[in-house]
Amino acid sequence: LHSTERSCLLRELHRFESIAIAQEKLEVAPPSPGQLRHVFFHNALPFVGFGFLDNAIMIAAGTQIELSIGVVLGISTMAGKYCEIQNRLFLFSCSSSLAGYVEALASRLGLSIPDLTPKQADMWQTRLSAHLGKAIGVTIGCILGMFPLLFFGEEEEKLEEK
Repeated sequence: LHSTERSCLLRELHRFESIAIAQEKLEVAPPSPGQLRHVFFHNALPFVGFGFLDNAIMIAAGTQIELSIGVVLGISTMAGKYCEIQNRLFLFSCSSSLAGYVEALASRLGLSIPDLTPKQADMWQTRLSAHLGKAIGVTIGCILGMFPLLFFGEEEEKLEEK
C-alpha cells in the first residue's frame, strides 16, 4: 500500500475502534423477531441446498460404488458396510466442497446478510436462530435429496424378474 492508502486505512481503523469502544459501553437491545427470522432463513436456505446435494449424491453414487466394489471383490456384508462408510466419507467431502457454490447461489438470489450489530450477532438468541436454521435447513434438504430412492425400486423389480 502507498503511504496515503496506509494513512487512510489507519484513520478508518481508528474510527472503527472508537465506534466499537462506544458500543461496548452502550446497552444493546436484543434482535427483533424479524431480525431473528432473517438470521434463521439466511442460515437455512444454503443448508437446504447442501443437504439436498449431499443426500442425493450419497444415495445415487454411494449405492453404485458399494454394489460395484462388493460384486467385484466378493466381500462379506460386514466388509461391505465398512466400504460403504468409506464411500460415504469420500462422497461427503465431495458434497462439502459444493457448499461454497450453494452459498454463492443463495447470495446471487438476493439472500442478504442480516443487519445486526456485532454485539447482537453474538447474542444467544441470534446464535440459536442461526443453529436452528442450519439444522432445519439441512434436514429439509436431506429429505428432498432422497428422491433417487424413487428410482431404485424399479431397478430391484427388474433384477428380481430376471
